Amino acid sequence: MSKKKACKLCKMFVEGPKCPSCGSESFSDSWQGRMYISDAERSQIGQKIGVKVKGEYAIKVR
Repeated sequence: MSKKKACKLCKMFVEGPKCPSCGSESFSDSWQGRMYISDAERSQIGQKIGVKVKGEYAIKVR
């Protein structure tokens, strides 16, 4: 299984050539930790990190 790539700007895990959350094309294979935000509007953690879209995010991206 290959390691997922994370957007360097919003930290969302992506599979395509463009991030669906912020539109960036800059990705990294070097990340640590994962979290899944299921309700971006009501999640306190999601609000604290500035998440606008539900999905899987990396905690730290290098």
